[in-house]
Amino acid sequence: MIIAQISDTHILAKSSAHAMAASRAENLRQCVADINRQGVDVVVHTGDSVQDGIAEEYAHLRGILADLEAPLFLIPGNRDRHDALRSALDHFSYLPMNGDFLHYVIEDYPMRLVALDSVVTGERKGVFCARRLAWLEETLSQEPHRPTLLFMHHPPFDIEPHYVGGYRNQQEANDLAAAISRHSQVKRLLCGHVHFMHRAPWGGAEATTMPSVAVDLRKTVGEVIDEAIEEAPLYLLHVVSNDGSLVSRTRVVTH
Repeated sequence: MIIAQISDTHILAKSSAHAMAASRAENLRQCVADINRQGVDVVVHTGDSVQDGIAEEYAHLRGILADLEAPLFLIPGNRDRHDALRSALDHFSYLPMNGDFLHYVIEDYPMRLVALDSVVTGERKGVFCARRLAWLEETLSQEPHRPTLLFMHHPPFDIEPHYVGGYRNQQEANDLAAAISRHSQVKRLLCGHVHFMHRAPWGGAEATTMPSVAVDLRKTVGEVIDEAIEEAPLYLLHVVSNDGSLVSRTRVVTH
């Protein structure tokens, strides 16, 4: 099983006068075209799909993502808006159309995919309240022996000195890590938000963040990207082994 991860595309409306509107759309188009050549099984988008959470941006996003040949599974980031996302992307049947959170589970693949919503509208920092934690605990308890991948927008850990205190309540992040440590089937956590590459052990599993697909927002910290390709769109490929472990690599789109 091969999973492509994209994140932080920050798409703007087609009519936007923003200087980066056209280039961000082109960054995503190039990634979509390249993903289609890799034979991936699924694509996950770890949030901040658009810039301001408005309908025109989601319409533009939907048009670009329509060219993906593999199924796409998306979660919100702090730039997204739940109501606008649900309305614009209602063709994604996996998205809950009501309720406070956009959590869901995908059971159709060798690796179980669990999407976690760490967003509160108007709040930049991550949130993982007791209700969200209870949902996750129940979900993981249903399949204790099945390799599982979690994906969410906000990394629930510090990456010093670049990303510290990323959750509104640090105890919520601590409780999430403790919950993951009780469920050994969780193999990896995929995150976005920070706009740079980072890999580290967390909660008994491994956690990964990635650079933003929007090249103009990419941060030059974390894992080094060669200068010759630092302005190229990129995404991550995660190959799932028979034992459920993941081998990951950066895919740079150079043409």
